[in-house]
Amino acid sequence: MTQPADRKGTAAPARTQGAAAGLRDLIGTILVAVALALFVRTFVVESYVVQGVSMLPTFVNGEHVLVNKLAYVFAPPRTGQVIVFRPPIPGAKEDYIKRVIATGGETVGIRNGQVYVNGRRIPQPYIEYWDPSSFHTVRVPPGDVFVLGDNRPDSYDSRYFGMVPVKSITGQAVFAFWPLDRLGAVGQPERGARGYKA
Repeated sequence: MTQPADRKGTAAPARTQGAAAGLRDLIGTILVAVALALFVRTFVVESYVVQGVSMLPTFVNGEHVLVNKLAYVFAPPRTGQVIVFRPPIPGAKEDYIKRVIATGGETVGIRNGQVYVNGRRIPQPYIEYWDPSSFHTVRVPPGDVFVLGDNRPDSYDSRYFGMVPVKSITGQAVFAFWPLDRLGAVGQPERGARGYKA
C-alpha cells in the first residue's frame, strides 16, 4: 500500500520552501514596520531638535522634543502651549518653536516687558530673561495665534513677523527626551509641569 504524497516526510523541498516563505515574511514585516513608522512620523508624532536660544530656559540649544501632530485636529491651540509651526516668512525653510500667548479674537500687548491679554496682565513663570520693551496692543484675527519666545530679548516672534495661522501649526511640543537630564513633559503653567520656573 502506497502512502499519500503528503505523508512521505521529505525534508529538502520543505526546507527550501520554508526559507523562501521566511524571507518573504521578513521582508513583509520590515515593509509594514517602515510604512507604520512613516505614518506615525507624518501624521501622529515627530521628533524635533531645538535650534537656537529663543526658548531658554524651557528648551536649550540642541534639545530633542516630541511634537504631537494631532493636538489641534479636534481642539484649537491654547495660551501657554508650546507649538512648532511654519513661520509666516517668505522663503522660510525651517519650522519655529514658540509659546502661544494669545489666540483668535483676543487682544495682546506688551508694556515694559509685561504681557497683557484682553487688558489683563498674564503670569509668565517660564520667563528667566526679561525684555523691558513694549509692543502696541493688537487683536488676533480668528484662525491665528500670537506667539513669543520664552527668551524675550533673543527671540524672533510675532512681534516681528506677525500672527501665525493655525493651519501653519505642525503640532504641540509635549515631551523633551534628550539630553536625559532635561527629560520630561512640557505642560501648562497651572500644572507646574516641566518648562516653568518654580
